[in-house]
Amino acid sequence: MPGMELLLILSLPFLGSLCAAFLPANARNAEAWLAGAVALAITLVIIDLYPQVSAAGVLRFDLPWAPVLGLDISLRMDGYAWLFALLVSGMGLLVVVYARYYMSPDDPVPRFFSFFLAFMGAMLGVVLSGHLIQMVMFWEMTSLTSFMLIAYWHHRGEARRGARMALIVTGTGGLALFGGVLLLGHIAGGYDLDTVLAAGEQVRAHPWYPAVLVLIALGALTKSAQFPFHFWLPHAMAAPTPVSAYLHSATMVKAGVFLLARLWPVLAGTDAWFWIIGGAGLCSLVLAGYLAMFQQDMKGVLAYSTISHLGLITLLLGMNSHLALVAAVFHIVNHATFKASLFMAAGIVDHETGTRDIGRLSGLSRAMPITAALAVVAAAAMAGVPLLNGFLSKEMFFAETVFLDRPDWQRIGLPLAATLAGVFSVAYSLRFIHQVFFGPQAEDLPHAPHEPTRWMLLPSALLVTACVLVGIFPAQVIGPYLHTATDAILGADALAYDLAVWHGLNTPLIMSLVALGGGALLYFVALRRHAMEVPLLAAIDGRNIFDWLLKTATNGAERTLRRLSSNRLQVQLLLIFAVALGGALALALRAGVGRGGQALLPLDPAFALLWVVGGTCALAVAWQATYHRFAAVVFAGGAGLATSLTFVWFSAPDLALTQLTVEVVTTVLILLGLRWLPRRDERIAGTGGSAAARLHRLRDGLLAGGCGLGIAALAYAVLTRPAVEGIAPFFVQQSLPQGGGLNVVNVILVDFRGFDTFGEITVLGIVALTVYALLRRFRPAPESVPLPRQQREQDGGNPPHDAAALLPSGVMMLPAVLVRLLLPLAMLVSLFFLLRGHNAPGGGFVGGLVLATAVILQYLVGGTLWVESHLRIRPLYWIASGLLAAAVAGLGAMFAATPFLTSYAWHGELPWLGELHLSSVLLFDLGVYMLVVGATVLMLVAIAHQSLRNLQYKTSGEETQIR
Repeated sequence: MPGMELLLILSLPFLGSLCAAFLPANARNAEAWLAGAVALAITLVIIDLYPQVSAAGVLRFDLPWAPVLGLDISLRMDGYAWLFALLVSGMGLLVVVYARYYMSPDDPVPRFFSFFLAFMGAMLGVVLSGHLIQMVMFWEMTSLTSFMLIAYWHHRGEARRGARMALIVTGTGGLALFGGVLLLGHIAGGYDLDTVLAAGEQVRAHPWYPAVLVLIALGALTKSAQFPFHFWLPHAMAAPTPVSAYLHSATMVKAGVFLLARLWPVLAGTDAWFWIIGGAGLCSLVLAGYLAMFQQDMKGVLAYSTISHLGLITLLLGMNSHLALVAAVFHIVNHATFKASLFMAAGIVDHETGTRDIGRLSGLSRAMPITAALAVVAAAAMAGVPLLNGFLSKEMFFAETVFLDRPDWQRIGLPLAATLAGVFSVAYSLRFIHQVFFGPQAEDLPHAPHEPTRWMLLPSALLVTACVLVGIFPAQVIGPYLHTATDAILGADALAYDLAVWHGLNTPLIMSLVALGGGALLYFVALRRHAMEVPLLAAIDGRNIFDWLLKTATNGAERTLRRLSSNRLQVQLLLIFAVALGGALALALRAGVGRGGQALLPLDPAFALLWVVGGTCALAVAWQATYHRFAAVVFAGGAGLATSLTFVWFSAPDLALTQLTVEVVTTVLILLGLRWLPRRDERIAGTGGSAAARLHRLRDGLLAGGCGLGIAALAYAVLTRPAVEGIAPFFVQQSLPQGGGLNVVNVILVDFRGFDTFGEITVLGIVALTVYALLRRFRPAPESVPLPRQQREQDGGNPPHDAAALLPSGVMMLPAVLVRLLLPLAMLVSLFFLLRGHNAPGGGFVGGLVLATAVILQYLVGGTLWVESHLRIRPLYWIASGLLAAAVAGLGAMFAATPFLTSYAWHGELPWLGELHLSSVLLFDLGVYMLVVGATVLMLVAIAHQSLRNLQYKTSGEETQIR
């Protein structure tokens, strides 16, 4: 089934990335074999699909995700996507083989191959997406994964700076692209790629077309490092050379030109397209070619040459010519072959000699003849030497500039600029080869040069062979695939063209000969014997402009933050609640929210007494917070208990259980945090503070009272409305027929609004990991904590390791043995709530909190050392397993061609068990259960550990000070 093959192509890299991440650090062969097997499998599947693509034109695979919103997972492969996908996977396979021998055993190789495969999957997602929103998501994923690859050697400052620069530039462009895609889909009437491609005339005639063009151009030009956003790419050379070879040849920077060609039928054909896209391409072509001639780093030369060649492709796409589009697609493939081979050669030189400095390298052809031969052929293809693939696509480019249908001055200026760029290309190619591989033998190299293993040379040799075969037999080797790709873009507008080595003595050939001769003359006369400082443009550095803009933005944000915010928590809360209250009042007054028509029930004295107690506890919290914090915690628990009983009163047992368990966990959290608070000044607490402090408390009280009254008024307005209004009746009526459960609240959480719940537990897991990471970062060393004399004698000279030391002494009256016996009972209760939650009060959230509370109690009374020596609690595994279980519950529905998280039930008879009813909702609820347990335990235990290490004792006398 073609659709499943498309899904396999997209999913294999991500599955391989997960597997590679868990391989041991010293298993370099296993990781390379895994990555190579994944890339090979994808390549073979793509090759196998070519007959179907060429026959059917377009292969599709669609999975419902959110059909009501028009959001589905849509995979689409036509001839153009097929060619690009083959480029991504095939080049990835060669780079994996190369990386196996390039990477050092001391490097964290699992991380490299994990990021590499994720990067491959993100790029395949961009290429195969049949939905524009989905394509943008994968587009941003390429920015994130490339950031991790560029910063792979994160101990190097240039790697961190280069990765940050690449992420900011391409990420900002991605946001612009997202805005342009939203406008484009709105104009076209949908975000499906086929719908958009069929709406070209409608889009170009729309008043918002210029805005769409500018936003999409920003996304494409930033990703492909085109002027004026070209400066980030040379600084990305801090990445390992295999990353550079892959990023420059088939992935990251090719994504921009891929998108421009993909949307060419929709956006091209206007003067605005010509000037924006063509202008950026022309500037990049000439400027980067000029800068490449003066680079001292081998990878620097290749980086600027990549910008220049991408500028050539962008200029071709901007010409509004069908044959120029063909030349652009052809040069995309040609550039990938010779540029990857040259990067591999640069990496081999660096690997074997210890340097990439062109000024230090010389005469390597004697010690590395095979590497030199491969590099010479690849560089000749880059320079456009006849009988190599680069010559053919560059001659097509020259032909398009000559026969461009534009005013006379443009028809004259553009061929001149193209020829000048060709001269630069020949000059920097000659410099790259001549100064590194020819001339006298270098004597002061860090390592003695020698040939690498033949397996490291094999990928470069295969690419160079492709350059030669395409250059000599273009119609036979690349012709059919190029036709399939360009016909997929142009459709009925496709024109006939001829791929041949010889078209006679014509103007494009003369331009090629002038470029070859002029480039050789420029190098041997002007560049070979002179210092390599950039004339005229040395003072203009895009990085300096970027750093200035980043610093200006950061300083502006800091000034704004200082004016609108405060380091004091009280001021921050004041601003938050004041804005929330003001916004709510404005909306309520505008909407005219008022009392509904539902008749009121008579006031029950018992219920009134309950709320008198709850209100008294709430007021006591505010009063006691100034004088006795532990008493304030107790009163807060009383107010929470009153709220729980209120839910019981209104027949909401699920909410009551949730509120009660949350109150317990929150109370433990606050008790652990009490020891972190600064000591109170008893003199201020006893007098009530200054007049200003009393005014502040009065202000805070009025604001809190206003917010509380607002919430009460909103609840009153909702509760006095008839039950038939709103969406509540739908859930009540459809809970059993569609959700398969009697507990309406649980069905809503895990079925009707399961995607919201999935997002919430994901956020909960992220918060838990963040708290854990922050507390680990700022953990003081326990060895530095002095103890008072008597405490040291009681503990045998060792610091206390019990979380119970953080709590008031009354808590320790609980027998530790009884609390330990409580754990298995709590586990049974938590499982009981989990399993019954779909038809009765309970659920994964409540069950998870019950178990987490029982575990925390073990820490409180048993001590950290006892618990961690007797209980193997791994909160991180619980979090990961919970997210995985919830995701599997959703993805299982998608394989049945139904929307994500659609529930499925099975009802049958089993031996000895009798009647059994199983539902995929149980797996989802189990994921919620596990994640809640893991996140809660991780945060509370991390806080307990941190609190233990924040205990500081004074050695003088019996006084103890707790920070």
